[in-house]
Amino acid sequence: ESSGKTTLTLELIAAAQREGKTCAFIDAEHALDPVYAKKLGVNIDELLVSQPDTGEQALEICDALARSGAVDVIVVDSVAALTPKAEIEGEMGDSHMGLQARMLSQAMRKLTGNLKQSNCMCIFINQIRMKIGVMFGNPETTTGGNALKFYASVRLDIRRTGAIKEGEEVVGNETRIKVVKNKIAAPFKEANTQIMY
Repeated sequence: ESSGKTTLTLELIAAAQREGKTCAFIDAEHALDPVYAKKLGVNIDELLVSQPDTGEQALEICDALARSGAVDVIVVDSVAALTPKAEIEGEMGDSHMGLQARMLSQAMRKLTGNLKQSNCMCIFINQIRMKIGVMFGNPETTTGGNALKFYASVRLDIRRTGAIKEGEEVVGNETRIKVVKNKIAAPFKEANTQIMY
């Protein structure tokens, strides 16, 4: 967490807007800071922002925007916050195993074709979780099942590698961005960058 995933996508939105592109931000986390986004160069007045209540609602909005052909970039922040309606309406102790994964799998089947047709880029921000009881191999996994991994054209692993300090005050992050999947260019490239607050 705090590796700069949202900052990076806001920078991308700002760059796309400078080229006259229309961008949408589906804020499932309800955590978009318009003041910070503005500081990064995002034109908030031109940005389409949605704060859906459920995961289904977020993905329906995403699909509708893709089908409209009027949007060039859609950002969904974040996959972990796409909570299925049944989970929101259910009791605290209820088991909802695989519900989010099924919802995402179904959405990706619809969404992929619509994104291609409208030449729209969709960015899903996700978070890393630890698999329980893994003795061998990588214990890290991403939320939401495998559908996103399979359908994604590009997957980036973004990690904070250190802090940038001015005296005692932390003013930014050293960040490593690694391409873990790439269908459109060579994968497994790595870049180190600084993300300033």
